Amino acid sequence: MNQRPLPKATVGEPAAVIAEVFLPAAAKGPLLRRPRAVAMAERFGLDERAVRRLQKLHSRHPAGPVLLRLPFRHQALALAPDHLRYILGHSPAPFPTASSEKRAALAHFEPRNVLISHGPDRAARRRLQEQVLDAGHPVHQLAGHFMPIVRGEAEVLLRRAEPGGLDWAAFVESWDRILRRVVFGDHARDDRELTDMLTRLRADANWAFLNPRRTKLRNRFPTAIEERLAAAEEGSLARFMAGMDTSGKAAPVDQVPQWLFALGNAAMPASRTLAVLAARGEQAGPARQEARRDETGGRHLPYLRSCVLEVLRLWPTTPMILRQTTRSVQWEDGVMPARCGVLIFVPYFGRDDRHLDHAHDFRPGRGLEEEKPGGWPRIPFSDGPAACPGKQLTLLLTSAMLAHLLRDRQFTVAPHHDLAPGKPLPGTLDHFSLRLAVEPLPTE
Repeated sequence: MNQRPLPKATVGEPAAVIAEVFLPAAAKGPLLRRPRAVAMAERFGLDERAVRRLQKLHSRHPAGPVLLRLPFRHQALALAPDHLRYILGHSPAPFPTASSEKRAALAHFEPRNVLISHGPDRAARRRLQEQVLDAGHPVHQLAGHFMPIVRGEAEVLLRRAEPGGLDWAAFVESWDRILRRVVFGDHARDDRELTDMLTRLRADANWAFLNPRRTKLRNRFPTAIEERLAAAEEGSLARFMAGMDTSGKAAPVDQVPQWLFALGNAAMPASRTLAVLAARGEQAGPARQEARRDETGGRHLPYLRSCVLEVLRLWPTTPMILRQTTRSVQWEDGVMPARCGVLIFVPYFGRDDRHLDHAHDFRPGRGLEEEKPGGWPRIPFSDGPAACPGKQLTLLLTSAMLAHLLRDRQFTVAPHHDLAPGKPLPGTLDHFSLRLAVEPLPTE
């Protein structure tokens, strides 16, 4: 057995990785995106540079994972598919989701969430998340309640957008209304207070260790969640959860913010998908046809789901998957020490044009294909036992909203976003600056 440490990056490589991978990703805001930083990343191609940096590192160190020489901690990078699959397949042990960085960040608004829990606590919380979110089922049990919400809010959004166009502020406001109704019920549609509280706490969480917690707001937030859980309406996730065993270690109040946070982030791929389809009529056509022919009320939209998955490959909402070893781990090329941070940089796996055909193009058919065994992985929702339990609900809601928007309307994206066919798509797509003209389709 090889008892040597894993291969280490050379002296200058950690500084390059920090400058071109860590810092740009952190600057954009891991918990809440910062508009100026996102715009800068798009303008200067920072995500493209990050991918190229990791490609160079992998070429120089094909064995691995690769350890970085950092003065304050052990840190490893997973750069090959088999390493990624092993790490994700062995979460939470010995690669728990509760890394020190994640604990410091999420403690600002969900200190007992499953993502930063261990042992029996984590098992109980994960089980509750999977039950409420109906993980693994493409159509949630409550889809009959959710689909009319999506349809109604999409129509309101279109009426407001047609005179002057559709921008990010209007889109995310509509998405937040959908989300509040899905989580708590119709009475929460205009409940901006809870959304604003979570936004402030997420902004603090961006700084993790470096920002003191807002004690008053942090104490008020779970009380606000409890009040809304008590008032939850039939057909909402909160009422659905009320029928389950939430005693003991489940900590239901700390699981709800993750739904609001993670499902809220789905507004980004939904708006980006709409923009890409607006720029590419030959791919918008099948989406519109699927929407018009749909007889399931938005439940089964495989092509539109594949469009969202492809956009998530191109522009993942979670760019960094973090793990931290609980013990030393033996690899073929050496030993990874205990308490070693592990980073999986998702854009690298989504955009590595050495291994992935048409890595910088929008190919919805890719999302319809099963990933080939041993092929280059696509991990927009992570994978393995700790994969995102809200994946199917996210795809259900986003595809249904896109279908309602596209069915009878034509969109045109502002010209400063070059998303036209035949050109590589940018490594960053600034959703804050997206603006689309909206007009009814000509009658046939």
